[in-house]
Amino acid sequence: MPVQRLKDFLDDNHVKYVTVSHSRAYTAQEIAASAHIKGKELAKTVMIKKDGIMAMTVLPASYQVDLYLLLDAIGADKVELAAEEEFEDRFPGCEIGAMPPFGNLYGMDVYVAPELAEDTEIAFNAGSHTELVKLAYADFARLVKPRVLDFSAAAQVA
Repeated sequence: MPVQRLKDFLDDNHVKYVTVSHSRAYTAQEIAASAHIKGKELAKTVMIKKDGIMAMTVLPASYQVDLYLLLDAIGADKVELAAEEEFEDRFPGCEIGAMPPFGNLYGMDVYVAPELAEDTEIAFNAGSHTELVKLAYADFARLVKPRVLDFSAAAQVA
């Protein structure tokens, strides 16, 4: 079951969603393969600090954050990836690294890559490494009100 806070929020806002159970997986690409979801439709959350303040970036699993593009897009003086120990206590009920991309529920800004905003539906971690929530991107955008910014690039395959 999705983290209760997320489930209650979606239910209270009359959002239709489905949960997808999958075998335990930690990387976005492993999750996409395990859940049989295209990497472009799986949204991953990458935590950043902008001028020392925690924020979320949300992008397709097959993409990576370009910190230089992000710095320019949000107009901050400094942007860096956040270490897990810096945010692990901010998401009660969530396994570390499996927080849903609903920064509005946790008092933080959310930035979405335009490639993800093009999708009709998105799926994302629901607070655990064994379950996803899938819903319409339009519902996600309506509830979270993220800023769509160009800050990502397709991950390079080795």
